[in-house]
Amino acid sequence: MNFIQNSKSGLIQSLAILVFLFVIFLSGCVVKESTEISSFVFMSEKREKEIGLDEHEKVLGSSLVYKNEKLQKYIEEVGNRVAAASDRPDLDYTFTVIDSPEINAFALPGGYVYVNRGLLAFMNSEAELAAVLGHEIGHITARHAVQRQGRGQLAKIASAVGGFATAVATGSGYVGQQISDIASIWAQTGLSGFGREQELEADRLGAEFIVSAGYEPQAVIDVITVLKNHDDFNRKVSVNTSTYHGLFATHPRNDKRLKQAIEEVDQMSDIQPALTDNANFRAALDGLVIGESNQGQRQDKRNRYYQDAFGYTLIFPDNWEVQETITTATASDNLTGTLKIEARRIRSNISPRDYIREELGVEQLRKSEALQQYRLLGHTGIVERTDIETMERVAVFYLGGRAIILRAIASDASTQADDVFLDVIRSFRAIQQGEGKKTEAQIKFAQASEYFDFRNVAGTSPIKEFPEETLRLLNGYYPAGKPEAGDWIKLVK
Repeated sequence: MNFIQNSKSGLIQSLAILVFLFVIFLSGCVVKESTEISSFVFMSEKREKEIGLDEHEKVLGSSLVYKNEKLQKYIEEVGNRVAAASDRPDLDYTFTVIDSPEINAFALPGGYVYVNRGLLAFMNSEAELAAVLGHEIGHITARHAVQRQGRGQLAKIASAVGGFATAVATGSGYVGQQISDIASIWAQTGLSGFGREQELEADRLGAEFIVSAGYEPQAVIDVITVLKNHDDFNRKVSVNTSTYHGLFATHPRNDKRLKQAIEEVDQMSDIQPALTDNANFRAALDGLVIGESNQGQRQDKRNRYYQDAFGYTLIFPDNWEVQETITTATASDNLTGTLKIEARRIRSNISPRDYIREELGVEQLRKSEALQQYRLLGHTGIVERTDIETMERVAVFYLGGRAIILRAIASDASTQADDVFLDVIRSFRAIQQGEGKKTEAQIKFAQASEYFDFRNVAGTSPIKEFPEETLRLLNGYYPAGKPEAGDWIKLVK
């Protein structure tokens, strides 16, 4: 009898422990409220936010942020309006515009949303912009990235997309940044897409959010139509690339997404939109760079300096500050020293070493050596002088009929800074063709006249390839059609 009682007691204790462990187990899980079928996500919201912040810093460290304060504030305003109408309005959302012409956007756990300026260029209303942001907020509220992490799929996806680059037909011949260049595996997953079911779910959630925020639900269809038109155009010109989360075969084809969006939007058609004025939208996007940007084409994770007037570039150590005039540049660091660069015309046919001697008055050099780098002739050495206490290195390069003079002075008498100075000098080269600053193509808004014709406008456009088709895509009139007199259109100047 005692044996039976003891067995029952042990069983009860075991069950109690199991119940206790199950409660603890559930405390670390979150039940998604965004989906019709609840599913467990084995990560706390606190941990989700921590991951989001860590990955956000990686994205900022490996991607260029588009520098346009007016546009940034506008994106935040629209994004926060949609987020407030979402299933997780209490998250602190962060919206960032990436300086990339690729047509894409992505989200990170914890409320981080990114949209490329290349995608913004093809939006034609505030409601369409809200639909894009709503789609990404849908991924966040449904915790799609967290689900994939729980299934161990992030590393697999990152491996699959490594080295794949997308391109857009803006006439510039620009090929976008490789996805693998982004340091965050979570961001790579967001760029690549979450698979058919989750993308369709984000479409549905985004439609719900923007309608609740006061926008026309038709905008969801309009955005997906823009993406579908891009796919059609790319197939026509034999560009083997997809757009906006379209890198995987498992991602829904745009025609399926369009059908799904229509079904969802039809159910909301009795809701009257309140936000239909696009004046702020046009003001924010006016001047948006399309295609290559000077900032983007000069992306270098190192502290690279460009002197466009004389056509040279070189790399300074991280955190060095540069001050420049029209003809000079001075880079400095308190611990290392100062390096000054100037340009003078070459007045006689002498070698760079003789130039240092005759023009700069430096007779004696220690560690004197000729330089031949990047097809440039030069010379460098440490100045042998008794009238200065600190170490000084001088270098001269001949470039385009000028002598480019670099004089570096260490912060103290030691020679430890010389290795740093030499690294800078050895990075000196001419700016390559196409690398220098160019006039950026920008979007400008205008009202169409009665006689507006895309073909005529394309003839004066700076877009080099497929100008008419690109202008039609930018304005939502691909492959045919034209605006009515008085309609606002986007031109490229």
